[in-house]
Amino acid sequence: MRTRLTLSPGHRGAKQLLARYGDQLMCVRYRYDEQLQKRFKTVELIVEEKDWRPQTKPQAGDQIVSIRVALTERDIRAQVKRAGSTWQRDRQVWDLRYDQVVALGLEGRIVTEESI
Repeated sequence: MRTRLTLSPGHRGAKQLLARYGDQLMCVRYRYDEQLQKRFKTVELIVEEKDWRPQTKPQAGDQIVSIRVALTERDIRAQVKRAGSTWQRDRQVWDLRYDQVVALGLEGRIVTEESI
């Protein structure tokens, strides 16, 4: 499935959904499935809000961190494997050196022990 268009709340094509979901609406996406020859309109909603504190100390480059990659993200999974990661089946995460995570631009996928 391919995403062709992502709309912010209030844009044409998202106004009715904004009226329906209000401040919870983050974006509207139009996805296309070429095999099924169908278009899907999806929404991204805020379902929970919590306080969060960013990590204050910088990570050491050789420190091992855990990252989450979905099974459907084959390209990213292949990059992570090539970088020398190891799969942790029990925790469903990949362990990889922090400097490699940064090089691949995957810092946003780092998971902490509390979130596993």
